[in-house]
Amino acid sequence: MRTIFTKATIVTPFRKFKGAVSVIDDHIEETVSGEEITPQPNDTVINAEGLYLAPGFIELHTHGGGGHDFMDNSPEAVTGACQTHLQHGTTAILPTTLSSSDEELFSNLGLIDEISKTKEGMPEILGIHLEGPYLSAQKKGAQDPRYIKNPNPDEYKHIFANCPSIKIWTVAPELPGALEMGRWMRDNGIIASIGHSNAVFDDIFLAVENGFSMLTHFYNGMSCLSRQKYKMLPGVAESGLYFNDLTAEVIADGCHIPPDLLKLICKIKGPDNICLVTDSMRAAGQDVKTSILGSLKNGQPVVIENGAAFIPSRESYAGSIATADRLIRTVIQTAGIPVTDAVKMMTVTPARMLHVDNRIGSIASGKEADIVLFDENINIKLVMNKGKIYWREKCYWAK
Repeated sequence: MRTIFTKATIVTPFRKFKGAVSVIDDHIEETVSGEEITPQPNDTVINAEGLYLAPGFIELHTHGGGGHDFMDNSPEAVTGACQTHLQHGTTAILPTTLSSSDEELFSNLGLIDEISKTKEGMPEILGIHLEGPYLSAQKKGAQDPRYIKNPNPDEYKHIFANCPSIKIWTVAPELPGALEMGRWMRDNGIIASIGHSNAVFDDIFLAVENGFSMLTHFYNGMSCLSRQKYKMLPGVAESGLYFNDLTAEVIADGCHIPPDLLKLICKIKGPDNICLVTDSMRAAGQDVKTSILGSLKNGQPVVIENGAAFIPSRESYAGSIATADRLIRTVIQTAGIPVTDAVKMMTVTPARMLHVDNRIGSIASGKEADIVLFDENINIKLVMNKGKIYWREKCYWAK
């Protein structure tokens, strides 16, 4: 089966141009600039009508969506959350856990790992992102303090032995034993990410030397510049701007990062060192006023106000209610980022971090056919995942 997209504005990591793209089965066959591709009698032709045609979005940090959380311990929750994000352009995803009891963690990891073998009707599950439980109690945010602790080699090695699909692990590097864990993660192919951390510059210097390469939800849940007696100490945020070896997750929902700070982060880190993430909880894609962060059984209550999720005291965000299209829209409209760079931060940069950029993350011949069509306001019009169309607004496009 061949599908041809005509009259599209094609977005690559480096440029945008008018052209056409053909897909055979689950791979991109050909991309042409300016000219159209001549259809054969049995081809499906989709007139993009000038819409942007971009790679499917890659989400590295999401706790749920559509009324579901990845800690709910049910197949319906995992598939439901994934399908919600698929409708908003996400074609590859890392379900993300919260600090929890060992029993709850193992149960959910096993379930997500099993469902990841499913290929139909939802984004590709590329692995799992563990957020905790080795976090700073001072920077816990909405994480449940009952389960926060220091790294234990016997414990984290046991977790990985039972769930080798862990791709990212968020850890506070200043904790006792965290640097040893950083080296272990590096040696075992896990991205060691700094998050929920109260570290200072010297701690981050050691973290980078010991395998840490990422920053979890940059500027959120981390220390900033502080004064200790007469001495000013840079925190994780300033250190993250300094170290080029650290790639930053950014929750560009228009709430977690104010516009001017978003501009600063984008200017200093650049699109090659930023991965846009939603950090979404179960209320993403819903119109609700209250929700639950974490599992229905053991989660924490959340209030939804002004496009954001908070713990009831309003002292901290509780994840976000964003989807990937909102992130792209925010960095373009509030930070003035070109669409090529905005898309890069949600596609090829996370693909490169996960070492899957050889097959996904860009529009090129031979790559897997993960494709999103959207308009100037980043409204999603069509989502193709592995060559199959799972969401489209205008059914009459195809003929």
